[in-house]
Amino acid sequence: MSIEIKYTAEFIGLYGKLENDLQIEVKEKIELFKDHKNHTQSKVHKLHGRFNGYLSFSIDYKNRILFKYTAKNTATLLIVGDHDIYR
Repeated sequence: MSIEIKYTAEFIGLYGKLENDLQIEVKEKIELFKDHKNHTQSKVHKLHGRFNGYLSFSIDYKNRILFKYTAKNTATLLIVGDHDIYR
């Protein structure tokens, strides 16, 4: 079963500021993420501390997507960017 993806306005704004090459990579990683079988490859992991209850997955070595599950098979993408998103 595929995960339904929703986007916050903040995510869309940050995505629009990314370079074109990175935007393409983000789209590819979101497509991979939609299939639960790819979560190990995407490095999906739970966050702790002030981000407790949220999760993240990798775009590349530097960039991440912060998200939360809003229903059993629905993920809302909150923020995209480099490690500074955790600050």
